[in-house]
Amino acid sequence: MANRLMTLDLFATLDIVEDDVAAVVNAYMTDPTSGPVSFGEGYRIDPAVAVADHPFANTLIGQSWASAELRRAAVRAAIMLAQPERV
Repeated sequence: MANRLMTLDLFATLDIVEDDVAAVVNAYMTDPTSGPVSFGEGYRIDPAVAVADHPFANTLIGQSWASAELRRAAVRAAIMLAQPERV
């Protein structure tokens, strides 16, 4: 089985753009239980799974001292390192 690309790889090749990543982050920040989000041209990712799989983001998101900006940055990092599905 071939290695699946990370969101970061798709960003680097312009298969997705910053607005696509921001939309996924916004979806999670609005409702962490919303489920998979479609983005770019034919990709889907579950931001909650991405956050759960990212040790720093998973820990930070529950910290009362973490600002909204810091939480958003952690969620974005988790999404960038996750492996979206091609649909």
